Amino acid sequence: MNAGDVCTLRVSVVYLRPGLAFERTVRLAPPATVGEAVDASGVRNEVAELARGELAVGVFSRPCALTEPLHDGDRVEIYRPLIIDPKEARRARAKLRHSRRGGAAATR
Repeated sequence: MNAGDVCTLRVSVVYLRPGLAFERTVRLAPPATVGEAVDASGVRNEVAELARGELAVGVFSRPCALTEPLHDGDRVEIYRPLIIDPKEARRARAKLRHSRRGGAAATR
């Protein structure tokens, strides 16, 4: 660790979607928040769909607010909105499987 690194937090900011994998490591002076890490990463400038509006974020898969304080080594994740409710997706898959079987119940 360099002498200049003693008073900084090293944080990764990630955003994934089909066709795009944004990951950037930023250094911030403590105390720093999730929102400050997002801003420092420049993701809102590089990814058009994130340029405006509220973001759903988390740290290591734990949803949190943009005001959440960060610790050295944290991974800030920006979540995409769900296209379909997971329960509805499961119902649609079950209905499709049922129709493929000709309406008959599965036997084992």
